[in-house]
Amino acid sequence: MPILQENISLKPYNTFGIDVKAKYFAEAKSEQDLAQIFNDPLSKTQKLLILGGGSNMLFTQDFDGLVIKIGIEGIEYEVFGDKVSVTAGAGVIWNDLVNFCVSNDFAGIENLSLIPGTVGASPIQNIGAYGVELKDVFASCSAYEIATGKIKSFDFNDCKFGYRDSVFKNEFKNQYIITKVLFNLSKKAKLQTHYGAITTELANRHIEEPTITDVSRVVADIRVSKLPDPKTIGNAGSFFKNPVIDKSQFEELIAKFPDVVNYPAPNHKIKLAAGWLIEQCGFKGVVVGETGTWKNQALVLVNHGKATGQEVYNFSEHIIDTIRAKFGVLLEREVNIL
Repeated sequence: MPILQENISLKPYNTFGIDVKAKYFAEAKSEQDLAQIFNDPLSKTQKLLILGGGSNMLFTQDFDGLVIKIGIEGIEYEVFGDKVSVTAGAGVIWNDLVNFCVSNDFAGIENLSLIPGTVGASPIQNIGAYGVELKDVFASCSAYEIATGKIKSFDFNDCKFGYRDSVFKNEFKNQYIITKVLFNLSKKAKLQTHYGAITTELANRHIEEPTITDVSRVVADIRVSKLPDPKTIGNAGSFFKNPVIDKSQFEELIAKFPDVVNYPAPNHKIKLAAGWLIEQCGFKGVVVGETGTWKNQALVLVNHGKATGQEVYNFSEHIIDTIRAKFGVLLEREVNIL
């Protein structure tokens, strides 16, 4: 039976390695555990925070409430001809799921290799990388409704996916806890290799007919070359979203900055590379006190050892102000701030 612990450090539970404390803490390894936690009268009086891998979170202060760590494991699958349905517990490490699917020749999430975090966070954030988003393979998810204790199913349309966005970050925020996710994958791969450096890296390796294993390895190697390992240096991966602007603003921008890195986005809009914007302002590899940007990727903010969450936040604010002044573009944080 899960027990509510008191005054627990959250440093092991966030990849920034920020040392703050939770007033109360519990881990749920099943839907039954969640029911037991919320049957405790104390849980009904506390502010609530749900943690997966803690890889998209910046703590700026102690959490005066109840933190629930989701540890629901398990991966199951069914094959229907070329189609594969894969169900994973919300506590499964995302990259473990990717590796499982790639090793079984289940195609669809190979481009999402080495994204930090857990399965439960994937639909909340609509995670994405290298031309693929979670919504492209999402079938449904199950979630514990906090108010009633019932398990509810959400299909694709229910989730209202957007760029790094979903219904769980908006009208259903703090109302549901995702317990498992169902993915639609395939035995017939439709490889996405046009985004970023995938095509170039495959050519460098003389791979002319890549498999999903090849794509997964290339994506993983690209990410390792650019992104620091949270076990070595605290970070939350990409700190900012790539800004999406309309064509008129883009035309003004490219007239002043012809080299601006950009990609087509839905609804005739343009996506800009936030990392490029930040790097052009001289932030790549900068160290400010105990924080700064990563030497190989300006989009990643890091904790050099003893940074406070407020210090990281203040530095991110400085970056936002600088980008807005130079380019007239507003950066949004991808990381959740608490």
